[in-house]
Amino acid sequence: MTRLVHCAKYDKELPGLATPPLPGDLGTHIFENVSQAAWDAWIEVQTMLINEKHLSMIDAAARAYLREQMQKFLANEDYDEPAGYVPPEI
Repeated sequence: MTRLVHCAKYDKELPGLATPPLPGDLGTHIFENVSQAAWDAWIEVQTMLINEKHLSMIDAAARAYLREQMQKFLANEDYDEPAGYVPPEI
């Protein structure tokens, strides 16, 4: 049976994640408030940001930047969009 959440990103009931995507409070918050579709969309954006900005995941500042962008993306706030990115329609 699919677990439904009211997705903060898309503002409707959608299938949720199977497990928290991150450890700690942030992972729990995402698990409870973000749909699988929104998380998948974030992963695409994250990959484009890493590639376009040549980010190294060894760099703590790069990881902090991605965390900030992830929180903005999932909360429908302004975030650094990759060039040419068109969000999926849900």
